Parts: sequence; C-alpha cells; structure tokens
Amino acid sequence: MKKGKDLKPHIGIFGRRNNGKSSFINMITGQDVAIVSDHAGTTTDPVKKSVEIFGIGPAIIIDTAGIDDRGALGKLRIEKSMQVIQNIDCAVLLIANNTFGEHELELVHEFRKFELPFVIVHNKSDLEALSKETLKKAALVKPASVVDIHTLDNTHLEEVTKQIRSCIPTTAFIKPSLFEGLIKPKDVVLLITPIDSEAPEGRMILPQVMALRDVLDKHCICVIVRETELEDFLALGIKPALAVTDSQAFGMVSKLIDEDIPLTGFSILFARLRANFEKYLEGTPKISQLKRGDRILMLESCTHHVSCEDIGRHKLPKWLNEYSGTELDYDVVAGLESLPTDIRNYALVIQCGGCVVTKKQLQNRLKPAIDAGIAVSNYGMAIAYMNGIFERATAVFAKAPITAETIQ
Repeated sequence: MKKGKDLKPHIGIFGRRNNGKSSFINMITGQDVAIVSDHAGTTTDPVKKSVEIFGIGPAIIIDTAGIDDRGALGKLRIEKSMQVIQNIDCAVLLIANNTFGEHELELVHEFRKFELPFVIVHNKSDLEALSKETLKKAALVKPASVVDIHTLDNTHLEEVTKQIRSCIPTTAFIKPSLFEGLIKPKDVVLLITPIDSEAPEGRMILPQVMALRDVLDKHCICVIVRETELEDFLALGIKPALAVTDSQAFGMVSKLIDEDIPLTGFSILFARLRANFEKYLEGTPKISQLKRGDRILMLESCTHHVSCEDIGRHKLPKWLNEYSGTELDYDVVAGLESLPTDIRNYALVIQCGGCVVTKKQLQNRLKPAIDAGIAVSNYGMAIAYMNGIFERATAVFAKAPITAETIQ
C-alpha cells in the first residue's frame, strides 16, 4: 500500500474472503464506499476510505484482501495486506460462520509482532450466531469480548465504534503540540526558514507551516525570517525564548544565535513528536564511527521531485562523506516502500522528520533497524552532530519530554 499524506488515525480491516469486510466498512462509514459481492475475493489491493468516528474524529479505514486468498496472485494480495499492519494504528479482525483457525492466528501473530491493538468482530450473526466454542478460541488470543454483529442495518454500529475507540491508542488522534513544554504564552519564537530550490513555489514547506500554526496556537509571538535576514532581526535587540531553524542552516545560525538562547531544528521537533527520540539520541554518534564501505539508508517519508539541493539525496550524503573523510554507500527509500536489501546490511539509518506520516507508521518504519541493533538518526540530528552542536540542538527537550500523560 502506498502511503498518502494523511495524518489521521489508520484502521485496518482484516479477515477471510467473503467474511463481509466490505459490508462492514459500508456500515461504519454509512456509505456504499466498498464493493459488496457474494463472489469471494472481490477486494484485491488494500483500499483506503475516509470516515468520521464519534469520539475519535476523522480516520482512515483500510479494506484489505482476504487472508485466505489462493494462487500466486492471491499470495501477492495477502503480502500487501500484511504490509498494511506496519502502517496502521488499530486493526479489526473480522470473522464469520464461527471460523477461527490458522489464518486468524497468523494475523494475530503479526498484530502482536508490531504491537498493534486489535478487536475481534464476528459478522453475519443473522445467519449464524457466535458460538461458545468460537468465543473460547478467540479468548485464548484476545481475552476481551468478541462483538457479534450483522451488517444488515446499523443496530450494532454503536457497539463496534465503542470497541474501536477503546482499542485505538489516544496518541493516534490526540495530537501533542510540537512545542509542548517548550514555550509559554507571549513568548517570542523565532523561526528561521531558508528558501532554496527545494522550497515549493509561492509557499512554505509543511514542517514550517505546522510549526507556525503551533506557535500561534500557543498564543506566542512568532517571528519568521530567512537566514539572510537573521542578523538584521537580531540587531533589533529582541531576545527569543526559542529559535528553530531549518537543519541545513545549523552551521551559520548557531554562530549568530547567542548560547543562552535555546536553539533546535524543525526536523528535530518532529523527531521528538513522532519517533523513538531516545534511540535517535543514542544512534546519532555512530556518525563518528563510519568507515569506507559502510552503507547508509536514507528514509524519506514523502515523495517529491529531486533537485541538486535535495537534503536527503545530495546534501546529507555529501556532508557525511566530508565528515567521515571517506566515500560511503547510500540507498534512498521514499514513502513506505520496501527496502532494497536486508536492514542488517546498513551501518546507519537516517530518517527525515516524518511530517507527513503518523507516529505509528514512522515507529514501525524504524523498528526493523532498532530490533537488529542498527543505529538510527534523524536528518536534523545528523546535521547538528556534524556541525558540533548536537547537544545544544537537543538540550531543550531534556526538560520537556513528551509522555503519555502530556497528551491526555
């Protein structure tokens, strides 16, 4: 499944062919958005549907192919369905006809592998009610109750949405602020935003826009300048409570901003919000140990046209080669596409800020590397490290960690 730029919670619907996944989605959305057919295997590739869920808000439901599909093509469809698990926040395992066996257990295994919360729903209760035997089997993998429904009307809609709400992590739909704990109302926040050929014509890039909005939501005074006008602003004698710069300007900006003014980067702000921040802090110093022949994986969350000023494909590799004093090998993977080689073949993984993906998607993207003991870093942290300001660029977050309590 190719990832769109959508930060809403993602909910995957899984089950065997003809278990009524499409009918279930139509019931949840209140629309005929999924093709319903008596012919098994109507749904092939995973398909996204937008939905509003009471208590959660806007969400994306993903309709997947049957997990019991057959043949070579069926195997490919199942693989695509399994890939969805890495990119969602919650799953619904839809069973029917009191069938709970090997296919369902395999799905549960994959859910647990990626620490994915899930609910079990028994469909077509109008034809065959949930049996005690099936309930007993399901209880072995999911102690919570199984919802027994049919999709002929909305009778069971409230119970199903209640189960989904209780299952999906609040972090998927309650969004903490980029600046949580870092600034207070009336503070002056300085955003330094270079404009190069990578900047979209006539507008700012998404991380800058999101940071600007967040500063305003915090009732702070936001000042935005290009790096070329930074000295002019500083000459006004206004002292910001926090300065945030595009990472590629760290070298110049850190020399101009007084040491007593907290300084960080847009990419690091997002790293703190979306990824395993502690693993980034731990893995970034690996840059000092890189040697000839080491392979670096550059992970971009979005897809875009590439120019000679592209940060991940040109600037960062150039700076890494210069810093390490040798030629390193690089692979660049955009979006959530599969990797070109085994993750264990890399010495270091460097992820962009991840402004267009969900927290769960970014964490699962990094999980194979972390599980394999491969060092992980972030664009902004890597650049700060090579400019000798890694500690300064991350120090501001030590006093304001984002915790589960922070976003409740």
